[in-house]
Amino acid sequence: MMAMLFAQRVILGKNTFEQVPKLLKQQVATILIDECGLPELVPVQFGGTAE
Repeated sequence: MMAMLFAQRVILGKNTFEQVPKLLKQQVATILIDECGLPELVPVQFGGTAE
């Protein structure tokens, strides 16, 4: 539930991926990539395409 909240905040620009709590980053990355189709918001080390 918290991961989805942070994913939405990243999409809306309210938070950056770097501001996501450490324990939630992998879950948020999975949501952004797999469910939302936005790998450009996720750093490469978490499976995305952002540099």
